[in-house]
Amino acid sequence: MTEIEIRSAMARAVDEAREKNPLAPSITNTVTQDFVANAQLAVGGSAAMIYLPDECESIMQVAQAFYVNMGTAMPFYEETLPRAVKACHELQKPWVLDPVGIGLSELRTKLLLQFKEFKPSIVRGNASEIIALAKLWGLIDTADGQVRGVETTEKVSAAKVAAVSLAKCTGGAVAVSGEEDLITDSKELILCAGGSELFTKITGSGCALGGVMAVYAAVATPFIAAMAATTMFNFAGSKAAAQVNAPASFKVHFLDNLYRLEPNDISKSFRSANSLEGMFEFGLTPRVD
Repeated sequence: MTEIEIRSAMARAVDEAREKNPLAPSITNTVTQDFVANAQLAVGGSAAMIYLPDECESIMQVAQAFYVNMGTAMPFYEETLPRAVKACHELQKPWVLDPVGIGLSELRTKLLLQFKEFKPSIVRGNASEIIALAKLWGLIDTADGQVRGVETTEKVSAAKVAAVSLAKCTGGAVAVSGEEDLITDSKELILCAGGSELFTKITGSGCALGGVMAVYAAVATPFIAAMAATTMFNFAGSKAAAQVNAPASFKVHFLDNLYRLEPNDISKSFRSANSLEGMFEFGLTPRVD
Protein backbone atom coordinates (compact mmCIF):
# COMPACT_ATOMS: atom_id res chain seq x y z
CA MET A 1 0.00 0.00 0.00
CA THR A 2 1.13 3.53 -0.67
CA GLU A 3 1.36 6.21 2.00
CA ILE A 4 -1.78 7.89 0.67
CA GLU A 5 -3.71 4.59 0.64
CA ILE A 6 -2.71 3.80 4.23
CA ARG A 7 -3.66 7.24 5.51
CA SER A 8 -6.96 7.16 3.64
CA ALA A 9 -7.84 3.69 4.95
CA MET A 10 -7.02 4.69 8.52
CA ALA A 11 -9.19 7.80 8.25
CA ARG A 12 -12.08 5.66 6.96
CA ALA A 13 -11.67 3.28 9.89
CA VAL A 14 -11.80 6.16 12.39
CA ASP A 15 -14.90 7.54 10.69
CA GLU A 16 -16.70 4.18 10.37
CA ALA A 17 -16.08 3.21 13.99
CA ARG A 18 -17.86 6.35 15.14
CA GLU A 19 -20.65 5.86 12.65
CA LYS A 20 -21.29 2.14 13.26
CA ASN A 21 -20.51 1.90 17.00
CA PRO A 22 -19.22 -1.70 16.77
CA LEU A 23 -19.46 -3.96 19.82
CA ALA A 24 -16.03 -5.35 20.70
CA PRO A 25 -16.28 -7.34 23.97
CA SER A 26 -13.21 -8.15 26.02
CA ILE A 27 -11.75 -10.71 28.33
CA THR A 28 -9.04 -8.54 29.81
CA ASN A 29 -6.89 -7.74 32.80
CA THR A 30 -9.13 -6.97 35.77
CA VAL A 31 -6.87 -4.04 36.73
CA THR A 32 -7.48 -2.31 33.40
CA GLN A 33 -11.11 -3.00 32.48
CA ASP A 34 -12.24 0.58 33.08
CA PHE A 35 -9.47 2.01 30.90
CA VAL A 36 -10.09 -0.51 28.11
CA ALA A 37 -13.83 0.19 28.04
CA ASN A 38 -13.44 3.97 28.15
CA ALA A 39 -10.85 3.98 25.35
CA GLN A 40 -13.17 1.87 23.21
CA LEU A 41 -16.03 4.26 23.89
CA ALA A 42 -13.82 7.26 23.11
CA VAL A 43 -13.16 6.05 19.56
CA GLY A 44 -16.81 5.21 18.94
CA GLY A 45 -16.95 1.55 19.88
CA SER A 46 -19.14 -0.29 22.35
CA ALA A 47 -17.61 -2.25 25.23
CA ALA A 48 -18.54 -5.34 27.25
CA MET A 49 -16.60 -7.59 29.62
CA ILE A 50 -17.31 -11.32 29.69
CA TYR A 51 -16.12 -14.09 31.98
CA LEU A 52 -18.33 -17.18 31.91
CA PRO A 53 -17.90 -19.99 29.37
CA ASP A 54 -21.58 -20.14 28.46
CA GLU A 55 -21.58 -16.43 27.54
CA CYS A 56 -19.01 -16.76 24.77
CA GLU A 57 -21.02 -18.15 21.89
CA SER A 58 -24.07 -15.97 22.54
CA ILE A 59 -22.18 -12.68 22.79
CA MET A 60 -20.13 -13.43 19.69
CA GLN A 61 -23.35 -13.79 17.73
CA VAL A 62 -23.98 -10.07 18.23
CA ALA A 63 -20.43 -8.73 18.56
CA GLN A 64 -18.43 -7.41 15.61
CA ALA A 65 -14.99 -8.14 17.08
CA PHE A 66 -13.37 -9.49 20.24
CA TYR A 67 -10.37 -8.73 22.46
CA VAL A 68 -8.46 -11.27 24.55
CA ASN A 69 -5.88 -10.05 27.08
CA MET A 70 -4.02 -12.65 29.16
CA GLY A 71 -3.23 -10.25 32.00
CA THR A 72 -5.42 -11.90 34.62
CA ALA A 73 -5.47 -15.68 34.36
CA MET A 74 -8.58 -16.99 36.12
CA PRO A 75 -9.03 -20.78 36.53
CA PHE A 76 -12.30 -20.76 34.58
CA TYR A 77 -10.56 -19.08 31.65
CA GLU A 78 -9.28 -22.56 30.77
CA GLU A 79 -12.74 -23.11 29.31
CA THR A 80 -13.86 -19.55 28.59
CA LEU A 81 -10.97 -18.42 26.41
CA PRO A 82 -10.85 -21.40 24.00
CA ARG A 83 -14.62 -21.26 23.57
CA ALA A 84 -14.50 -17.52 22.89
CA VAL A 85 -11.77 -17.62 20.25
CA LYS A 86 -13.23 -20.74 18.65
CA ALA A 87 -16.53 -18.89 18.29
CA CYS A 88 -14.71 -15.96 16.68
CA HIS A 89 -12.97 -18.31 14.26
CA GLU A 90 -16.14 -20.17 13.31
CA LEU A 91 -18.18 -16.98 12.93
CA GLN A 92 -15.32 -15.26 11.08
CA LYS A 93 -15.26 -12.40 13.57
CA PRO A 94 -11.93 -10.57 13.96
CA TRP A 95 -10.22 -10.91 17.32
CA VAL A 96 -7.19 -9.35 18.96
CA LEU A 97 -4.74 -11.24 21.20
CA ASP A 98 -2.48 -9.66 23.82
CA PRO A 99 -0.24 -12.45 25.17
CA VAL A 100 0.77 -10.48 28.26
CA GLY A 101 2.55 -12.59 30.87
CA ILE A 102 3.40 -15.34 28.39
CA GLY A 103 5.52 -18.00 30.05
CA LEU A 104 4.51 -17.15 33.61
CA SER A 105 2.29 -20.19 34.15
CA GLU A 106 1.34 -23.54 32.63
CA LEU A 107 -2.23 -22.32 32.08
CA ARG A 108 -1.10 -19.35 29.99
CA THR A 109 1.18 -21.57 27.92
CA LYS A 110 -1.56 -24.15 27.36
CA LEU A 111 -4.07 -21.51 26.26
CA LEU A 112 -1.66 -19.66 23.99
CA LEU A 113 -0.73 -22.90 22.27
CA GLN A 114 -4.41 -23.52 21.54
CA PHE A 115 -4.87 -20.02 20.14
CA LYS A 116 -2.57 -20.74 17.19
CA GLU A 117 -5.29 -22.86 15.60
CA PHE A 118 -7.82 -20.04 15.76
CA LYS A 119 -5.56 -17.42 14.15
CA PRO A 120 -5.97 -14.05 15.89
CA SER A 121 -6.55 -11.19 13.48
CA ILE A 122 -4.13 -8.97 15.40
CA VAL A 123 -1.46 -9.87 17.94
CA ARG A 124 -0.36 -6.93 20.10
CA GLY A 125 2.37 -7.00 22.70
CA ASN A 126 5.76 -5.72 23.71
CA ALA A 127 8.88 -7.03 22.00
CA SER A 128 9.59 -9.79 24.51
CA GLU A 129 6.01 -11.07 24.36
CA ILE A 130 5.97 -11.13 20.56
CA ILE A 131 9.29 -13.00 20.45
CA ALA A 132 8.10 -15.45 23.11
CA LEU A 133 4.82 -16.16 21.29
CA ALA A 134 6.55 -16.74 17.95
CA LYS A 135 8.91 -19.15 19.70
CA LEU A 136 6.04 -20.94 21.51
CA TRP A 137 4.25 -21.44 18.20
CA GLY A 138 7.41 -22.87 16.64
CA LEU A 139 7.85 -20.02 14.18
CA ILE A 140 11.33 -18.93 15.25
CA ASP A 141 14.22 -20.56 17.03
CA THR A 142 15.72 -18.14 19.54
CA ALA A 143 16.45 -17.84 23.22
CA ASP A 144 15.95 -14.07 23.12
CA GLY A 145 13.05 -12.19 24.66
CA GLN A 146 12.92 -13.17 28.29
CA VAL A 147 9.65 -11.85 29.71
CA ARG A 148 9.59 -10.13 33.09
CA GLY A 149 6.02 -9.69 34.27
CA VAL A 150 4.29 -7.39 31.81
CA GLU A 151 7.48 -5.51 30.96
CA THR A 152 9.79 -6.04 28.02
CA THR A 153 13.47 -6.88 28.10
CA GLU A 154 13.88 -6.30 24.35
CA LYS A 155 13.78 -3.34 22.01
CA VAL A 156 11.03 -3.20 19.39
CA SER A 157 13.53 -3.74 16.57
CA ALA A 158 14.53 -7.10 18.08
CA ALA A 159 11.02 -8.43 17.44
CA LYS A 160 10.96 -7.70 13.69
CA VAL A 161 11.51 -11.30 12.55
CA ALA A 162 9.12 -12.67 15.18
CA ALA A 163 6.42 -10.16 14.22
CA VAL A 164 6.66 -10.95 10.51
CA SER A 165 6.60 -14.69 11.27
CA LEU A 166 3.47 -14.34 13.41
CA ALA A 167 1.74 -12.24 10.75
CA LYS A 168 2.50 -14.86 8.09
CA CYS A 169 1.16 -17.59 10.38
CA THR A 170 -2.11 -15.85 11.19
CA GLY A 171 -2.69 -14.02 7.94
CA GLY A 172 -3.39 -10.93 10.04
CA ALA A 173 -1.31 -8.18 11.61
CA VAL A 174 1.14 -7.87 14.50
CA ALA A 175 1.77 -4.73 16.53
CA VAL A 176 4.88 -4.47 18.69
CA SER A 177 4.53 -1.68 21.24
CA GLY A 178 7.43 0.29 22.69
CA GLU A 179 9.14 3.68 22.45
CA GLU A 180 8.31 3.31 18.78
CA ASP A 181 5.71 0.86 17.53
CA LEU A 182 6.32 -1.68 14.81
CA ILE A 183 3.32 -2.90 12.81
CA THR A 184 3.35 -5.53 10.08
CA ASP A 185 1.07 -7.77 8.05
CA SER A 186 4.19 -9.60 6.77
CA LYS A 187 4.09 -7.54 3.57
CA GLU A 188 4.26 -4.02 4.95
CA LEU A 189 6.53 -3.15 7.87
CA ILE A 190 5.72 0.17 9.49
CA LEU A 191 7.30 2.11 12.34
CA CYS A 192 5.10 4.51 14.31
CA ALA A 193 6.42 7.16 16.68
CA GLY A 194 4.85 9.60 19.08
CA GLY A 195 3.02 8.91 22.29
CA SER A 196 4.53 9.82 25.62
CA GLU A 197 6.72 8.45 28.37
CA LEU A 198 3.74 9.00 30.66
CA PHE A 199 2.07 5.95 29.11
CA THR A 200 4.56 3.90 31.15
CA LYS A 201 3.40 5.61 34.36
CA ILE A 202 -0.24 4.49 34.13
CA THR A 203 -1.65 0.99 34.23
CA GLY A 204 -3.31 -0.41 31.15
CA SER A 205 -2.29 1.73 28.19
CA GLY A 206 -1.30 -1.38 26.23
CA CYS A 207 -4.52 -3.13 27.22
CA ALA A 208 -6.56 -0.12 26.12
CA LEU A 209 -4.68 -0.05 22.82
CA GLY A 210 -5.60 -3.68 22.21
CA GLY A 211 -9.23 -2.91 22.95
CA VAL A 212 -9.25 -0.04 20.46
CA MET A 213 -7.61 -2.26 17.84
CA ALA A 214 -10.57 -4.62 18.25
CA VAL A 215 -12.99 -1.74 17.62
CA TYR A 216 -11.19 -0.78 14.42
CA ALA A 217 -10.86 -4.43 13.38
CA ALA A 218 -14.65 -4.50 13.16
CA VAL A 219 -14.57 -1.92 10.35
CA ALA A 220 -11.15 -2.39 8.69
CA THR A 221 -8.50 -4.95 7.81
CA PRO A 222 -6.30 -6.12 10.69
CA PHE A 223 -3.34 -4.15 9.37
CA ILE A 224 -5.29 -0.88 9.04
CA ALA A 225 -7.00 -1.48 12.39
CA ALA A 226 -3.63 -1.87 14.12
CA MET A 227 -2.26 1.18 12.32
CA ALA A 228 -5.27 3.38 13.07
CA ALA A 229 -5.38 2.47 16.75
CA THR A 230 -1.64 2.97 17.24
CA THR A 231 -1.57 6.25 15.36
CA MET A 232 -4.55 7.65 17.24
CA PHE A 233 -3.09 6.54 20.58
CA ASN A 234 0.26 8.15 19.83
CA PHE A 235 -1.34 11.36 18.64
CA ALA A 236 -3.68 11.63 21.63
CA GLY A 237 -0.84 10.74 24.00
CA SER A 238 1.44 13.40 22.56
CA LYS A 239 -1.29 16.03 22.86
CA ALA A 240 -2.04 15.01 26.45
CA ALA A 241 1.63 15.12 27.42
CA ALA A 242 1.83 18.69 26.09
CA GLN A 243 -1.03 19.66 28.38
CA VAL A 244 -0.01 18.00 31.67
CA ASN A 245 3.04 16.46 33.31
CA ALA A 246 1.68 13.90 35.79
CA PRO A 247 0.15 10.42 35.35
CA ALA A 248 -3.39 10.86 36.70
CA SER A 249 -4.13 14.04 34.78
CA PHE A 250 -2.38 12.60 31.72
CA LYS A 251 -4.81 9.67 31.67
CA VAL A 252 -7.82 12.00 31.79
CA HIS A 253 -6.45 14.29 29.08
CA PHE A 254 -5.47 11.32 26.95
CA LEU A 255 -9.04 9.97 26.93
CA ASP A 256 -10.38 13.45 26.20
CA ASN A 257 -7.99 13.87 23.28
CA LEU A 258 -8.74 10.39 21.96
CA TYR A 259 -12.43 11.27 21.98
CA ARG A 260 -11.87 14.58 20.18
CA LEU A 261 -9.60 13.30 17.40
CA GLU A 262 -11.00 13.39 13.89
CA PRO A 263 -10.16 11.32 10.80
CA ASN A 264 -8.05 14.13 9.35
CA ASP A 265 -5.81 13.93 12.43
CA ILE A 266 -4.37 10.81 10.80
CA SER A 267 -2.69 13.02 8.21
CA LYS A 268 -1.26 15.27 10.93
CA SER A 269 0.42 12.27 12.50
CA PHE A 270 2.24 11.32 9.32
CA ARG A 271 5.97 11.83 9.61
CA SER A 272 7.79 10.37 6.63
CA ALA A 273 7.63 7.57 4.12
CA ASN A 274 10.60 5.69 2.75
CA SER A 275 10.26 3.21 -0.09
CA LEU A 276 12.69 0.76 1.47
CA GLU A 277 11.45 -2.84 1.45
CA GLY A 278 7.92 -1.68 2.14
CA MET A 279 8.95 0.36 5.17
CA PHE A 280 6.95 3.45 6.05
CA GLU A 281 7.38 5.58 9.12
CA PHE A 282 4.55 7.34 10.93
CA GLY A 283 4.82 9.64 13.88
CA LEU A 284 4.79 13.14 15.24
CA THR A 285 8.38 14.30 15.37
CA PRO A 286 11.29 14.19 12.93
CA ARG A 287 13.42 11.10 13.28
CA VAL A 288 17.08 11.58 14.18
CA ASP A 289 19.25 8.74 12.87
